[in-house]
Amino acid sequence: MYKTHGCGDLRAEHVGQRVELAGWVNRRRDHGGLTFVDLRDRSGVVQTVSNPELSQEAHAIAEQVRSEWVLHIVGEVRVRPEGMANPNLPTGEVEVEIQELEVLNQAKTPPFKINEESEVDEMVRLKYRYLDLRRERMQRNLELRYNVIKFIRDELGQRGFWEIETPILFKATPEGARDYLVPSRLYPGEAYALPQSPQQLKQLLMVAGVERYFQIARCFRDEDQRGDRQPEFTQLDIEMSFVEREDVMELLEGVYSSLIEKLFPGRPVSVVPWPRLTYQESMDRFGSDRPDLRFGMELVNITDLAEGSGFKIFEGAVEAGGEVRGINCVGCGHFSRREIDELTEMIKPFGAKGLAYLALQESGEPRSSFAKFLPSDRLDAVIKRLDANPGDLLLFVAGERDIVLESLSRLRAHLGERLELYDPDALSFCWVIDFPLVQWDAEGQRWDPSHHLFTAPMPEDLSLLDSDPGKARGLQYDLVLNGEETAGGSIRIHDRGLQEKIFELIGLDLDTARERFGHMLTAFEYGTPPHGGVASGLDRLCMILAKEPNIREVIAFPKNQAARDVMAGAPSEIEPKQLEELHLRIVE
Repeated sequence: MYKTHGCGDLRAEHVGQRVELAGWVNRRRDHGGLTFVDLRDRSGVVQTVSNPELSQEAHAIAEQVRSEWVLHIVGEVRVRPEGMANPNLPTGEVEVEIQELEVLNQAKTPPFKINEESEVDEMVRLKYRYLDLRRERMQRNLELRYNVIKFIRDELGQRGFWEIETPILFKATPEGARDYLVPSRLYPGEAYALPQSPQQLKQLLMVAGVERYFQIARCFRDEDQRGDRQPEFTQLDIEMSFVEREDVMELLEGVYSSLIEKLFPGRPVSVVPWPRLTYQESMDRFGSDRPDLRFGMELVNITDLAEGSGFKIFEGAVEAGGEVRGINCVGCGHFSRREIDELTEMIKPFGAKGLAYLALQESGEPRSSFAKFLPSDRLDAVIKRLDANPGDLLLFVAGERDIVLESLSRLRAHLGERLELYDPDALSFCWVIDFPLVQWDAEGQRWDPSHHLFTAPMPEDLSLLDSDPGKARGLQYDLVLNGEETAGGSIRIHDRGLQEKIFELIGLDLDTARERFGHMLTAFEYGTPPHGGVASGLDRLCMILAKEPNIREVIAFPKNQAARDVMAGAPSEIEPKQLEELHLRIVE
Protein backbone atom coordinates (compact mmCIF):
# COMPACT_ATOMS: atom_id res chain seq x y z
CA MET A 1 0.00 0.00 0.00
CA TYR A 2 1.18 3.50 -0.81
CA LYS A 3 -0.69 4.92 2.20
CA THR A 4 -1.25 4.16 5.86
CA HIS A 5 -3.88 6.89 6.31
CA GLY A 6 -6.25 8.98 4.26
CA CYS A 7 -5.18 12.60 3.90
CA GLY A 8 -8.35 13.84 5.54
CA ASP A 9 -8.18 11.37 8.44
CA LEU A 10 -5.22 12.86 10.34
CA ARG A 11 -5.96 14.50 13.68
CA ALA A 12 -4.17 15.60 16.85
CA GLU A 13 -4.12 12.00 18.13
CA HIS A 14 -1.79 11.07 15.26
CA VAL A 15 0.93 13.54 16.33
CA GLY A 16 4.32 11.82 16.46
CA GLN A 17 3.30 8.98 14.14
CA ARG A 18 5.18 8.17 10.94
CA VAL A 19 2.62 8.05 8.12
CA GLU A 20 2.53 7.35 4.41
CA LEU A 21 0.17 9.37 2.25
CA ALA A 22 -0.71 9.30 -1.44
CA GLY A 23 -2.88 11.66 -3.41
CA TRP A 24 -3.10 14.71 -5.63
CA VAL A 25 -1.48 18.13 -5.15
CA ASN A 26 -4.31 20.41 -4.15
CA ARG A 27 -2.08 23.49 -3.80
CA ARG A 28 1.65 24.27 -3.44
CA ARG A 29 3.05 27.33 -1.64
CA ASP A 30 6.61 28.53 -1.06
CA HIS A 31 7.34 30.37 2.22
CA GLY A 32 10.83 31.45 3.23
CA GLY A 33 12.69 28.28 2.45
CA LEU A 34 9.82 25.98 3.36
CA THR A 35 7.52 24.46 0.72
CA PHE A 36 3.95 23.65 1.69
CA VAL A 37 2.05 21.03 -0.33
CA ASP A 38 -1.64 20.49 0.41
CA LEU A 39 -2.25 16.84 -0.47
CA ARG A 40 -5.75 15.63 -1.35
CA ASP A 41 -7.44 12.26 -1.66
CA ARG A 42 -11.11 11.34 -1.38
CA SER A 43 -10.99 11.57 2.43
CA GLY A 44 -9.95 15.23 2.40
CA VAL A 45 -6.90 17.52 2.44
CA VAL A 46 -3.90 17.75 4.73
CA GLN A 47 -1.04 20.22 4.77
CA THR A 48 2.44 18.79 4.32
CA VAL A 49 5.65 20.82 4.69
CA SER A 50 9.06 20.27 3.15
CA ASN A 51 12.15 21.56 5.01
CA PRO A 52 15.52 21.39 3.21
CA GLU A 53 17.26 20.86 6.55
CA LEU A 54 15.36 17.61 7.02
CA SER A 55 15.64 16.22 3.47
CA GLN A 56 17.35 18.12 0.67
CA GLU A 57 16.22 15.56 -1.89
CA ALA A 58 12.54 15.70 -0.90
CA HIS A 59 12.66 19.49 -0.79
CA ALA A 60 14.06 19.71 -4.32
CA ILE A 61 11.17 17.60 -5.59
CA ALA A 62 8.61 19.60 -3.59
CA GLU A 63 9.75 22.81 -5.26
CA GLN A 64 8.95 21.30 -8.68
CA VAL A 65 5.51 19.80 -8.11
CA ARG A 66 2.38 21.39 -9.56
CA SER A 67 -1.39 21.10 -9.08
CA GLU A 68 -2.88 17.63 -9.69
CA TRP A 69 0.48 15.83 -9.70
CA VAL A 70 0.19 12.49 -7.93
CA LEU A 71 2.54 12.14 -4.95
CA HIS A 72 3.64 9.57 -2.38
CA ILE A 73 4.76 11.19 0.88
CA VAL A 74 6.38 9.65 3.95
CA GLY A 75 6.60 11.88 7.00
CA GLU A 76 5.78 12.58 10.64
CA VAL A 77 2.57 14.15 11.91
CA ARG A 78 3.15 17.21 14.08
CA VAL A 79 1.09 20.01 15.59
CA ARG A 80 1.00 23.14 13.49
CA PRO A 81 2.95 26.10 14.92
CA GLU A 82 1.05 28.34 17.34
CA GLY A 83 -1.38 30.62 15.54
CA MET A 84 -1.17 28.62 12.30
CA ALA A 85 -4.04 26.18 12.85
CA ASN A 86 -6.83 26.23 10.25
CA PRO A 87 -10.24 25.88 11.98
CA ASN A 88 -11.99 25.51 8.59
CA LEU A 89 -10.15 22.27 7.80
CA PRO A 90 -10.83 18.98 9.65
CA THR A 91 -7.06 18.33 9.59
CA GLY A 92 -6.31 21.97 10.44
CA GLU A 93 -4.58 21.29 13.77
CA VAL A 94 -1.81 19.19 12.26
CA GLU A 95 0.60 18.96 9.34
CA VAL A 96 2.96 16.31 8.01
CA GLU A 97 6.69 17.01 7.94
CA ILE A 98 7.97 15.43 4.71
CA GLN A 99 10.79 12.94 5.06
CA GLU A 100 10.47 11.21 1.68
CA LEU A 101 8.70 12.43 -1.46
CA GLU A 102 8.04 10.51 -4.69
CA VAL A 103 6.27 11.75 -7.80
CA LEU A 104 3.97 8.95 -8.96
CA ASN A 105 2.64 10.86 -11.96
CA GLN A 106 2.78 14.35 -13.39
CA ALA A 107 -0.30 16.18 -14.73
CA LYS A 108 -1.06 18.69 -17.44
CA THR A 109 -2.80 21.88 -16.39
CA PRO A 110 -6.51 20.88 -16.05
CA PRO A 111 -9.12 22.65 -18.23
CA PHE A 112 -10.79 23.95 -15.04
CA LYS A 113 -9.91 24.36 -11.39
CA ILE A 114 -10.30 21.19 -9.38
CA ASN A 115 -9.25 22.51 -5.97
CA GLU A 116 -12.07 25.05 -5.72
CA GLU A 117 -15.73 25.32 -6.65
CA SER A 118 -16.24 27.56 -9.67
CA GLU A 119 -18.63 27.93 -12.59
CA VAL A 120 -17.59 25.63 -15.44
CA ASP A 121 -19.49 25.02 -18.67
CA GLU A 122 -21.29 21.69 -18.34
CA MET A 123 -20.10 20.43 -21.73
CA VAL A 124 -16.50 20.93 -20.57
CA ARG A 125 -17.25 19.17 -17.30
CA LEU A 126 -18.82 16.20 -19.08
CA LYS A 127 -15.97 15.97 -21.61
CA TYR A 128 -13.45 15.78 -18.75
CA ARG A 129 -15.79 13.97 -16.37
CA TYR A 130 -12.91 12.06 -14.73
CA LEU A 131 -11.50 15.43 -13.63
CA ASP A 132 -14.89 16.86 -12.69
CA LEU A 133 -15.45 13.88 -10.37
CA ARG A 134 -12.26 14.75 -8.47
CA ARG A 135 -13.88 17.94 -7.21
CA GLU A 136 -15.04 17.95 -3.61
CA ARG A 137 -18.73 18.49 -4.40
CA MET A 138 -18.85 15.65 -6.88
CA GLN A 139 -16.99 13.34 -4.48
CA ARG A 140 -19.62 14.16 -1.85
CA ASN A 141 -22.39 13.33 -4.32
CA LEU A 142 -20.85 9.97 -5.20
CA GLU A 143 -20.49 9.14 -1.51
CA LEU A 144 -24.06 10.23 -0.79
CA ARG A 145 -25.36 7.99 -3.56
CA TYR A 146 -23.34 5.02 -2.29
CA ASN A 147 -24.58 5.54 1.28
CA VAL A 148 -28.22 5.83 0.17
CA ILE A 149 -28.10 2.63 -1.87
CA LYS A 150 -26.19 0.71 0.82
CA PHE A 151 -28.73 1.75 3.45
CA ILE A 152 -31.64 0.66 1.24
CA ARG A 153 -30.03 -2.74 0.59
CA ASP A 154 -29.39 -3.34 4.28
CA GLU A 155 -32.84 -2.10 5.37
CA LEU A 156 -34.78 -4.21 2.87
CA GLY A 157 -32.68 -7.26 3.69
CA GLN A 158 -33.65 -6.88 7.34
CA ARG A 159 -37.30 -6.65 6.27
CA GLY A 160 -37.20 -10.04 4.55
CA PHE A 161 -36.62 -8.99 0.94
CA TRP A 162 -34.41 -10.87 -1.53
CA GLU A 163 -32.35 -8.92 -4.03
CA ILE A 164 -32.76 -10.63 -7.41
CA GLU A 165 -31.28 -9.54 -10.73
CA THR A 166 -33.42 -9.59 -13.85
CA PRO A 167 -32.26 -9.70 -17.49
CA ILE A 168 -30.96 -6.66 -19.34
CA LEU A 169 -31.66 -8.33 -22.70
CA PHE A 170 -35.40 -8.98 -22.89
CA LYS A 171 -38.37 -8.99 -25.23
CA ALA A 172 -39.54 -5.78 -26.89
CA THR A 173 -42.91 -4.99 -25.29
CA PRO A 174 -43.64 -1.25 -25.73
CA GLU A 175 -45.01 0.17 -22.49
CA GLY A 176 -45.03 3.92 -23.17
CA ALA A 177 -41.57 5.20 -24.07
CA ARG A 178 -39.59 3.79 -26.99
CA ASP A 179 -37.41 0.75 -26.37
CA TYR A 180 -33.69 0.61 -27.03
CA LEU A 181 -33.18 -2.39 -29.32
CA VAL A 182 -30.18 -4.74 -29.49
CA PRO A 183 -30.01 -6.55 -32.87
CA SER A 184 -29.22 -10.26 -32.65
CA ARG A 185 -26.26 -11.65 -34.58
CA LEU A 186 -27.49 -15.21 -34.19
CA TYR A 187 -31.07 -14.54 -35.26
CA PRO A 188 -31.16 -12.24 -38.33
CA GLY A 189 -33.96 -9.69 -38.28
CA GLU A 190 -34.66 -10.20 -34.57
CA ALA A 191 -33.68 -8.06 -31.61
CA TYR A 192 -33.63 -7.92 -27.86
CA ALA A 193 -34.91 -4.84 -26.03
CA LEU A 194 -33.31 -3.15 -23.04
CA PRO A 195 -35.91 -3.07 -20.23
CA GLN A 196 -37.77 0.16 -19.54
CA SER A 197 -38.29 -1.38 -16.11
CA PRO A 198 -38.39 -4.94 -14.72
CA GLN A 199 -42.19 -4.69 -14.51
CA GLN A 200 -43.15 -8.03 -16.05
CA LEU A 201 -40.25 -9.92 -14.51
CA LYS A 202 -40.95 -8.78 -10.97
CA GLN A 203 -44.57 -9.79 -11.35
CA LEU A 204 -43.43 -13.21 -12.58
CA LEU A 205 -41.23 -13.46 -9.48
CA MET A 206 -44.42 -13.12 -7.44
CA VAL A 207 -45.94 -16.00 -9.44
CA ALA A 208 -42.73 -17.86 -8.58
CA GLY A 209 -43.40 -17.52 -4.86
CA VAL A 210 -40.58 -15.08 -4.03
CA GLU A 211 -43.07 -12.89 -2.11
CA ARG A 212 -40.60 -10.06 -1.30
CA TYR A 213 -38.29 -8.92 -4.08
CA PHE A 214 -36.15 -5.84 -4.62
CA GLN A 215 -33.48 -4.77 -7.06
CA ILE A 216 -31.30 -1.74 -7.68
CA ALA A 217 -32.32 -1.93 -11.32
CA ARG A 218 -30.84 -0.37 -14.44
CA CYS A 219 -33.59 0.88 -16.76
CA PHE A 220 -33.51 2.25 -20.30
CA ARG A 221 -35.95 4.54 -22.11
CA ASP A 222 -35.53 6.22 -25.47
CA GLU A 223 -37.36 9.46 -24.69
CA ASP A 224 -36.79 13.20 -24.90
CA GLN A 225 -34.33 14.43 -22.30
CA ARG A 226 -34.76 16.98 -19.51
CA GLY A 227 -33.09 17.79 -16.18
CA ASP A 228 -34.54 14.81 -14.33
CA ARG A 229 -34.26 12.25 -17.16
CA GLN A 230 -31.47 10.13 -18.62
CA PRO A 231 -31.53 7.42 -21.33
CA GLU A 232 -30.32 4.99 -18.67
CA PHE A 233 -31.21 5.41 -15.04
CA THR A 234 -31.38 3.52 -11.76
CA GLN A 235 -34.47 2.70 -9.77
CA LEU A 236 -35.24 0.91 -6.56
CA ASP A 237 -37.62 -1.81 -7.69
CA ILE A 238 -39.87 -3.50 -5.10
CA GLU A 239 -42.61 -6.12 -5.42
CA MET A 240 -44.60 -7.84 -2.66
CA SER A 241 -47.18 -10.63 -2.58
CA PHE A 242 -50.37 -10.77 -0.48
CA VAL A 243 -50.47 -7.00 0.06
CA GLU A 244 -52.90 -4.14 -0.39
CA ARG A 245 -52.13 -0.58 -1.44
CA GLU A 246 -51.52 0.76 2.04
CA ASP A 247 -49.02 -2.03 2.82
CA VAL A 248 -46.71 -0.99 -0.02
CA MET A 249 -46.96 2.69 0.84
CA GLU A 250 -46.21 2.04 4.51
CA LEU A 251 -43.16 -0.02 3.57
CA LEU A 252 -41.57 2.75 1.50
CA GLU A 253 -42.46 5.32 4.16
CA GLY A 254 -40.63 3.23 6.74
CA VAL A 255 -37.53 2.69 4.58
CA TYR A 256 -37.17 6.32 3.51
CA SER A 257 -37.97 7.73 6.97
CA SER A 258 -35.25 5.54 8.47
CA LEU A 259 -32.84 6.49 5.69
CA ILE A 260 -33.25 10.21 6.32
CA GLU A 261 -33.08 9.80 10.10
CA LYS A 262 -29.82 7.85 9.78
CA LEU A 263 -28.04 9.64 6.91
CA PHE A 264 -29.52 13.15 7.02
CA PRO A 265 -30.20 13.93 10.69
CA GLY A 266 -31.51 17.40 11.34
CA ARG A 267 -33.19 17.90 7.97
CA PRO A 268 -36.88 18.75 8.45
CA VAL A 269 -38.96 15.88 7.10
CA SER A 270 -42.68 15.06 6.89
CA VAL A 271 -44.04 13.13 9.85
CA VAL A 272 -45.15 9.56 9.09
CA PRO A 273 -47.72 8.72 7.86
CA TRP A 274 -47.16 11.11 5.00
CA PRO A 275 -50.17 13.03 3.65
CA ARG A 276 -52.40 11.15 1.19
CA LEU A 277 -53.95 13.37 -1.49
CA THR A 278 -56.31 12.06 -4.11
CA TYR A 279 -55.41 12.91 -7.68
CA GLN A 280 -58.45 15.17 -7.89
CA GLU A 281 -57.57 16.99 -4.67
CA SER A 282 -53.96 17.47 -5.74
CA MET A 283 -54.98 18.93 -9.10
CA ASP A 284 -57.58 21.23 -7.55
CA ARG A 285 -55.32 22.57 -4.81
CA PHE A 286 -51.96 22.68 -6.58
CA GLY A 287 -52.67 22.28 -10.30
CA SER A 288 -50.34 19.29 -10.43
CA ASP A 289 -50.15 15.64 -9.44
CA ARG A 290 -46.66 16.43 -8.09
CA PRO A 291 -47.53 18.96 -5.39
CA ASP A 292 -44.83 20.76 -3.44
CA LEU A 293 -46.17 20.93 0.11
CA ARG A 294 -43.29 22.98 1.53
CA PHE A 295 -45.35 26.15 1.13
CA GLY A 296 -48.96 27.26 0.67
CA MET A 297 -50.13 29.54 -2.16
CA GLU A 298 -52.78 27.02 -3.20
CA LEU A 299 -54.98 27.47 -6.24
CA VAL A 300 -58.45 28.88 -5.58
CA ASN A 301 -61.39 28.31 -7.92
CA ILE A 302 -63.45 31.46 -8.60
CA THR A 303 -65.29 30.14 -11.67
CA ASP A 304 -68.68 30.72 -10.04
CA LEU A 305 -67.74 34.31 -9.19
CA ALA A 306 -66.37 34.91 -12.70
CA GLU A 307 -69.64 33.92 -14.35
CA GLY A 308 -71.65 37.07 -15.08
CA SER A 309 -68.95 39.22 -13.50
CA GLY A 310 -68.83 41.79 -16.31
CA PHE A 311 -65.21 40.98 -17.18
CA LYS A 312 -65.38 39.53 -20.69
CA ILE A 313 -62.21 37.40 -20.41
CA PHE A 314 -63.53 35.66 -17.30
CA GLU A 315 -67.04 35.32 -18.68
CA GLY A 316 -65.81 33.95 -22.01
CA ALA A 317 -63.75 31.25 -20.31
CA VAL A 318 -66.75 30.11 -18.27
CA GLU A 319 -69.10 30.14 -21.27
CA ALA A 320 -66.62 27.94 -23.18
CA GLY A 321 -66.68 25.37 -20.37
CA GLY A 322 -63.39 26.49 -18.84
CA GLU A 323 -62.40 27.74 -15.40
CA VAL A 324 -60.97 30.75 -13.63
CA ARG A 325 -58.55 30.17 -10.79
CA GLY A 326 -56.13 32.31 -8.85
CA ILE A 327 -53.36 32.35 -6.28
CA ASN A 328 -52.60 34.77 -3.47
CA CYS A 329 -49.01 36.01 -3.43
CA VAL A 330 -48.94 37.24 0.15
CA GLY A 331 -47.02 40.49 0.59
CA CYS A 332 -46.35 40.97 -3.13
CA GLY A 333 -48.72 43.86 -3.73
CA HIS A 334 -45.69 46.03 -4.49
CA PHE A 335 -44.85 44.08 -7.68
CA SER A 336 -44.46 46.48 -10.59
CA ARG A 337 -46.34 46.16 -13.87
CA ARG A 338 -43.07 45.07 -15.47
CA GLU A 339 -42.66 42.23 -12.95
CA ILE A 340 -46.24 41.09 -13.57
CA ASP A 341 -45.65 41.21 -17.34
CA GLU A 342 -42.60 38.97 -16.85
CA LEU A 343 -44.76 36.47 -14.97
CA THR A 344 -47.29 36.62 -17.80
CA GLU A 345 -44.63 35.79 -20.39
CA MET A 346 -43.41 32.93 -18.21
CA ILE A 347 -46.75 31.08 -18.33
CA LYS A 348 -47.62 31.70 -21.99
CA PRO A 349 -45.69 28.61 -23.20
CA PHE A 350 -48.16 26.53 -21.15
CA GLY A 351 -51.15 27.83 -23.08
CA ALA A 352 -52.23 30.77 -20.92
CA LYS A 353 -53.38 33.78 -22.97
CA GLY A 354 -52.79 36.22 -20.14
CA LEU A 355 -52.52 36.84 -16.42
CA ALA A 356 -55.11 38.99 -14.67
CA TYR A 357 -53.92 40.68 -11.49
CA LEU A 358 -55.27 42.46 -8.45
CA ALA A 359 -52.74 44.21 -6.18
CA LEU A 360 -54.25 45.27 -2.86
CA GLN A 361 -52.53 48.48 -1.84
CA GLU A 362 -51.93 49.30 1.81
CA SER A 363 -54.02 52.42 1.19
CA GLY A 364 -56.98 50.20 0.35
CA GLU A 365 -57.16 51.28 -3.31
CA PRO A 366 -56.69 48.24 -5.59
CA ARG A 367 -54.40 48.27 -8.61
CA SER A 368 -55.79 45.83 -11.13
CA SER A 369 -56.20 44.79 -14.75
CA PHE A 370 -59.88 43.92 -14.26
CA ALA A 371 -61.28 45.28 -10.97
CA LYS A 372 -63.06 48.17 -12.69
CA PHE A 373 -65.26 45.68 -14.56
CA LEU A 374 -66.56 43.91 -11.44
CA PRO A 375 -69.31 45.15 -9.14
CA SER A 376 -67.94 45.96 -5.69
CA ASP A 377 -69.74 43.05 -4.02
CA ARG A 378 -68.32 40.60 -6.57
CA LEU A 379 -64.82 42.04 -6.15
CA ASP A 380 -65.12 41.77 -2.36
CA ALA A 381 -66.19 38.12 -2.74
CA VAL A 382 -63.12 37.35 -4.87
CA ILE A 383 -60.81 38.99 -2.31
CA LYS A 384 -62.47 37.12 0.55
CA ARG A 385 -62.28 33.75 -1.20
CA LEU A 386 -58.53 34.14 -1.71
CA ASP A 387 -58.17 35.22 1.92
CA ALA A 388 -56.36 38.37 0.79
CA ASN A 389 -55.26 41.38 2.82
CA PRO A 390 -53.76 44.78 1.99
CA GLY A 391 -50.29 44.27 0.56
CA ASP A 392 -51.16 41.01 -1.25
CA LEU A 393 -51.09 40.31 -4.98
CA LEU A 394 -53.77 38.11 -6.55
CA LEU A 395 -53.00 36.47 -9.91
CA PHE A 396 -55.64 34.77 -12.10
CA VAL A 397 -55.70 32.59 -15.21
CA ALA A 398 -58.84 31.90 -17.25
CA GLY A 399 -59.30 29.24 -19.93
CA GLU A 400 -59.46 25.50 -20.43
CA ARG A 401 -59.09 23.59 -17.17
CA ASP A 402 -55.84 21.85 -18.12
CA ILE A 403 -54.23 25.11 -19.23
CA VAL A 404 -55.35 26.96 -16.10
CA LEU A 405 -53.99 24.26 -13.80
CA GLU A 406 -50.68 23.87 -15.63
CA SER A 407 -50.06 27.62 -15.85
CA LEU A 408 -50.83 28.37 -12.22
CA SER A 409 -48.90 25.32 -11.06
CA ARG A 410 -45.79 26.54 -12.91
CA LEU A 411 -46.34 30.06 -11.63
CA ARG A 412 -46.73 28.80 -8.06
CA ALA A 413 -43.48 26.80 -8.25
CA HIS A 414 -41.61 29.79 -9.69
CA LEU A 415 -42.86 32.18 -7.02
CA GLY A 416 -42.21 29.68 -4.24
CA GLU A 417 -38.54 29.61 -5.20
CA ARG A 418 -38.24 33.30 -6.05
CA LEU A 419 -39.86 34.46 -2.82
CA GLU A 420 -37.97 31.83 -0.73
CA LEU A 421 -41.22 30.54 0.75
CA TYR A 422 -39.73 27.26 1.98
CA ASP A 423 -36.77 25.89 3.88
CA PRO A 424 -34.30 24.56 1.25
CA ASP A 425 -33.33 21.77 3.67
CA ALA A 426 -36.93 20.60 4.12
CA LEU A 427 -37.99 17.18 2.79
CA SER A 428 -41.74 17.24 2.23
CA PHE A 429 -43.21 13.87 1.20
CA CYS A 430 -46.76 13.08 0.20
CA TRP A 431 -48.65 10.33 -1.61
CA VAL A 432 -51.00 10.97 -4.51
CA ILE A 433 -53.64 8.23 -4.92
CA ASP A 434 -56.87 7.45 -6.77
CA PHE A 435 -55.57 8.28 -10.23
CA PRO A 436 -57.81 7.65 -13.23
CA LEU A 437 -57.13 4.13 -14.49
CA VAL A 438 -57.18 5.27 -18.14
CA GLN A 439 -57.09 8.58 -20.01
CA TRP A 440 -58.64 9.33 -23.39
CA ASP A 441 -56.19 9.91 -26.25
CA ALA A 442 -58.14 12.14 -28.64
CA GLU A 443 -55.53 11.86 -31.39
CA GLY A 444 -55.38 8.09 -31.30
CA GLN A 445 -59.07 7.75 -30.42
CA ARG A 446 -58.36 5.23 -27.68
CA TRP A 447 -57.97 4.81 -23.93
CA ASP A 448 -54.39 4.85 -22.61
CA PRO A 449 -53.29 3.56 -19.19
CA SER A 450 -52.45 6.45 -16.87
CA HIS A 451 -49.82 4.29 -15.13
CA HIS A 452 -49.20 1.06 -17.01
CA LEU A 453 -51.38 -1.68 -18.42
CA PHE A 454 -50.83 -4.06 -15.47
CA THR A 455 -52.38 -1.71 -12.88
CA ALA A 456 -55.50 -3.10 -11.20
CA PRO A 457 -58.69 -1.03 -11.08
CA MET A 458 -60.25 -0.29 -7.73
CA PRO A 459 -62.69 -3.16 -7.01
CA GLU A 460 -65.65 -0.81 -6.59
CA ASP A 461 -64.96 0.68 -10.06
CA LEU A 462 -64.84 -2.58 -12.02
CA SER A 463 -68.31 -2.06 -13.49
CA LEU A 464 -67.19 1.30 -14.92
CA LEU A 465 -64.84 -0.46 -17.33
CA ASP A 466 -67.90 -1.28 -19.42
CA SER A 467 -70.05 1.80 -18.81
CA ASP A 468 -67.68 4.77 -18.24
CA PRO A 469 -63.94 3.84 -18.27
CA GLY A 470 -62.82 7.46 -17.76
CA LYS A 471 -64.31 7.46 -14.26
CA ALA A 472 -62.64 4.22 -13.16
CA ARG A 473 -59.81 4.69 -10.66
CA GLY A 474 -56.68 2.61 -10.49
CA LEU A 475 -54.99 1.15 -7.42
CA GLN A 476 -52.05 3.40 -8.19
CA TYR A 477 -49.90 5.59 -5.94
CA ASP A 478 -47.16 8.12 -6.58
CA LEU A 479 -44.67 9.35 -3.99
CA VAL A 480 -43.87 13.04 -4.33
CA LEU A 481 -40.94 14.78 -2.65
CA ASN A 482 -40.55 18.56 -2.84
CA GLY A 483 -42.63 18.73 -6.00
CA GLU A 484 -40.80 15.87 -7.77
CA GLU A 485 -42.26 12.43 -8.42
CA THR A 486 -39.75 10.09 -6.77
CA ALA A 487 -41.67 6.81 -6.83
CA GLY A 488 -44.70 5.24 -8.43
CA GLY A 489 -46.43 1.93 -8.08
CA SER A 490 -49.69 0.05 -8.01
CA ILE A 491 -51.48 -3.08 -7.01
CA ARG A 492 -51.23 -5.32 -10.08
CA ILE A 493 -53.76 -7.35 -12.00
CA HIS A 494 -53.29 -11.02 -11.11
CA ASP A 495 -56.23 -12.50 -13.05
CA ARG A 496 -55.88 -13.42 -16.73
CA GLY A 497 -59.45 -12.53 -17.59
CA LEU A 498 -59.20 -9.04 -16.14
CA GLN A 499 -55.81 -8.48 -17.77
CA GLU A 500 -57.24 -9.40 -21.18
CA LYS A 501 -60.17 -7.04 -20.54
CA ILE A 502 -57.73 -4.18 -19.95
CA PHE A 503 -55.84 -5.06 -23.14
CA GLU A 504 -59.12 -4.89 -25.02
CA LEU A 505 -60.09 -1.59 -23.38
CA ILE A 506 -56.88 0.15 -24.50
CA GLY A 507 -57.27 -1.09 -28.03
CA LEU A 508 -54.71 -3.89 -27.93
CA ASP A 509 -56.23 -6.80 -29.81
CA LEU A 510 -55.90 -10.14 -28.07
CA ASP A 511 -53.70 -11.72 -30.74
CA THR A 512 -51.16 -8.92 -30.39
CA ALA A 513 -51.47 -8.99 -26.60
CA ARG A 514 -50.84 -12.73 -26.51
CA GLU A 515 -47.83 -12.36 -28.80
CA ARG A 516 -46.32 -9.62 -26.60
CA PHE A 517 -47.41 -10.78 -23.17
CA GLY A 518 -48.31 -14.46 -23.63
CA HIS A 519 -45.71 -15.51 -21.05
CA MET A 520 -47.50 -13.41 -18.41
CA LEU A 521 -51.01 -14.45 -19.38
CA THR A 522 -50.00 -18.09 -19.21
CA ALA A 523 -48.33 -17.56 -15.83
CA PHE A 524 -51.54 -16.03 -14.46
CA GLU A 525 -53.24 -19.41 -14.97
CA TYR A 526 -50.95 -21.16 -12.48
CA GLY A 527 -51.94 -19.68 -9.14
CA THR A 528 -50.90 -16.01 -9.04
CA PRO A 529 -51.06 -14.28 -5.63
CA PRO A 530 -52.42 -10.77 -5.21
CA HIS A 531 -49.37 -8.53 -5.45
CA GLY A 532 -48.20 -4.96 -5.82
CA GLY A 533 -45.06 -2.93 -5.83
CA VAL A 534 -43.35 0.36 -6.32
CA ALA A 535 -40.40 1.73 -8.28
CA SER A 536 -38.45 4.69 -6.93
CA GLY A 537 -36.07 6.75 -9.05
CA LEU A 538 -32.80 6.71 -7.12
CA ASP A 539 -31.15 9.33 -9.33
CA ARG A 540 -33.96 11.78 -8.61
CA LEU A 541 -34.02 10.93 -4.90
CA CYS A 542 -30.26 11.49 -4.60
CA MET A 543 -30.56 14.73 -6.59
CA ILE A 544 -33.00 16.12 -4.02
CA LEU A 545 -31.04 14.84 -1.03
CA ALA A 546 -27.85 16.40 -2.43
CA LYS A 547 -29.75 19.64 -3.24
CA GLU A 548 -28.57 19.53 -6.84
CA PRO A 549 -30.43 21.07 -9.81
CA ASN A 550 -30.48 17.94 -12.02
CA ILE A 551 -29.75 14.22 -11.91
CA ARG A 552 -26.56 14.51 -13.95
CA GLU A 553 -24.88 15.84 -10.81
CA VAL A 554 -25.42 12.54 -8.95
CA ILE A 555 -24.56 10.14 -11.81
CA ALA A 556 -20.90 9.30 -12.34
CA PHE A 557 -20.93 9.26 -16.15
CA PRO A 558 -24.20 10.78 -17.44
CA LYS A 559 -25.26 11.69 -20.94
CA ASN A 560 -25.84 15.35 -21.76
CA GLN A 561 -29.27 16.82 -22.45
CA ALA A 562 -29.00 15.67 -26.06
CA ALA A 563 -28.51 12.07 -24.80
CA ARG A 564 -24.85 12.05 -25.93
CA ASP A 565 -21.76 10.90 -24.04
CA VAL A 566 -19.42 13.77 -24.91
CA MET A 567 -16.49 12.16 -23.07
CA ALA A 568 -16.41 8.89 -25.00
CA GLY A 569 -18.23 10.14 -28.10
CA ALA A 570 -21.30 7.91 -27.96
CA PRO A 571 -23.42 7.11 -29.83
CA SER A 572 -20.93 6.55 -32.64
CA GLU A 573 -20.97 5.18 -36.17
CA ILE A 574 -20.99 1.41 -36.57
CA GLU A 575 -18.23 -0.34 -38.46
CA PRO A 576 -19.42 -1.93 -41.75
CA LYS A 577 -18.20 -5.33 -40.52
CA GLN A 578 -20.41 -5.08 -37.43
CA LEU A 579 -23.41 -4.11 -39.53
CA GLU A 580 -22.79 -7.10 -41.76
CA GLU A 581 -22.56 -9.48 -38.79
CA LEU A 582 -25.87 -8.14 -37.48
CA HIS A 583 -27.54 -8.38 -40.90
CA LEU A 584 -28.20 -4.63 -40.86
CA ARG A 585 -27.68 -1.76 -43.28
CA ILE A 586 -28.04 1.99 -42.83
CA VAL A 587 -30.77 3.59 -44.93
CA GLU A 588 -30.19 7.32 -45.42
